[in-house]
Amino acid sequence: MIRNLDITTLRSFVAVADSGGVTRAAGFLHLTQSAVSMQLKRLEELLGLELLDRSGRGIALTASGEQLLVYARRMVSLNDEVIARLTDQAFEGEVVLGVPHDIVYPAVPRVLQQLNAAYPRVKVQLLTLNTISLKQKFARGECDVILTTEVDLPPGAEQLTTKELLWVGAIGGSAWRKQPLDLAQGRHCIFRPMVLRALESAGIEWQTTVDSDSDRTLEATVSADLGVMALMEGTLPPHLEMIQHGGQLPDLPAHNINLYTAEGGEVLQTLATLLRAAFRETAKPRLKVAG
Repeated sequence: MIRNLDITTLRSFVAVADSGGVTRAAGFLHLTQSAVSMQLKRLEELLGLELLDRSGRGIALTASGEQLLVYARRMVSLNDEVIARLTDQAFEGEVVLGVPHDIVYPAVPRVLQQLNAAYPRVKVQLLTLNTISLKQKFARGECDVILTTEVDLPPGAEQLTTKELLWVGAIGGSAWRKQPLDLAQGRHCIFRPMVLRALESAGIEWQTTVDSDSDRTLEATVSADLGVMALMEGTLPPHLEMIQHGGQLPDLPAHNINLYTAEGGEVLQTLATLLRAAFRETAKPRLKVAG
């Protein structure tokens, strides 16, 4: 007997995984919590599989659920692409997305591709600036959606994930052993004040090896083993590596990747949803969702 998967049910399943729980997914889908729960139950009955592990305090995707999530994303995305391309109800306009340079890859290009498939007539302008500049532009209404790297969670921000801040140097380099320490951290980098406080608290003398806010200039300096810098885990370019300093350099505080979204319609909400999914998907090997 042929069994057909329903796009509405798959959309609910994806929404639960992406939003972190049935309650939040119901709000996003404009459905009741019981309606979403019923759709998940029907999906499990149709496939004859358990997609959610409800044995713990929260709800986790089973191995089958994680496998289905990959296909469900593709099917929902393809459905939305067909609707957008074959109807005249396409959205038009421009969206300004601001992202710090060091967290653009690998998530943001995939999000831009997905948004373009869903809204081919919407132009997305991507700005890559430091967190301080992006927050200023967002406050002035010059950006519709921004991502930031911050140690806290300010009002109006939504935490997508938390990542460790690492000491980074040239591959096989020794600049981190020198005293005073040559530091290649941008003048307006959000990490700089915390890096300096950590060094000073540890009694480590330091000096600025390059005075620049150009990410490429700073990375080139570090890759030449002329200094060190701090970057978030998962954002290291291939020509740099984490320094295995064995405690000779101080620990650095973890940072949030935060999301700020302006008031807007469907396109902005979809962009925010795609960003949540992209960053939470890479945050943990096993996705946890609260009931």
